[in-house]
Amino acid sequence: MTTQELGGGGWDCHAHLFGPYERFPLAADRSYTPPEALEQQYMALLRRLGLRSGVLVHPSAYGDDHSLLLHALAAQPTLRGVVVVRPDSPLPLKGLRDRGVRGARFSHRSGAGTNFAGSASFADLQALTPALTEAGLHAELWTDCKALPEIADEVRKLPMPVVIDHMGGFDVKAGPDEPGFRTLLDLLETGRVWVKLCAYRNLLQEPDWEAGRVFQKKMLEANPERLVWGSDWPHLRVTPVPDTVKLLDMFMEWAASDALVKQVLNLNPEALYS
Repeated sequence: MTTQELGGGGWDCHAHLFGPYERFPLAADRSYTPPEALEQQYMALLRRLGLRSGVLVHPSAYGDDHSLLLHALAAQPTLRGVVVVRPDSPLPLKGLRDRGVRGARFSHRSGAGTNFAGSASFADLQALTPALTEAGLHAELWTDCKALPEIADEVRKLPMPVVIDHMGGFDVKAGPDEPGFRTLLDLLETGRVWVKLCAYRNLLQEPDWEAGRVFQKKMLEANPERLVWGSDWPHLRVTPVPDTVKLLDMFMEWAASDALVKQVLNLNPEALYS
């Protein structure tokens, strides 16, 4: 199957925009300064990928300023958005769904790179759970398989869908039987947790990205109806920058099934983001 055979559908469920900086300047307090990645460049990428729709995730480098995200959602009806909010954030959740927003992103990560400036924590998610539920928004969680087990029980209790980024930051060297990855699969099997298939960030130190195939296979076996695909464009802080088309091709080759490709690229994101 090619993306053109999806009947005009198909979603990229994870991308970021930056700039133009003279109109949408970055926050003064930020952890990184990326090059511009413009709305028109992203729309051109979607066309090159053969996909119709995209999900923009608000970058922490913009802090509490969601102007760029909300502008892009208003300008491009086929896009949806994910905000970043904390209990003291100035952005009201009420009414965001009508503006194309579908979720709010939170972080709970292991190691030195816990949370960037401008990000929101898992404790923030717990505090905002009633407001998110009332606003009709799901929770997006940037975590990894080292950190996930310590919050897994709390994740199971959340009343809204939870979407885990970057395939849960699996550890390719630890293998698919590692306890943290097993926790991720267990959560996926509940049907209330979704996972974004975006393998490459977990494979950057690997000479052969084929090592990621088994992790995608395990997820497809666990629950193919709760998986979506994300490009992670513009591939921040990754050198050399990968070819996004090849990342999509890699997912499709590993899926090895036209039905699964359509499930992940079309049916599932329509259910989650429409």
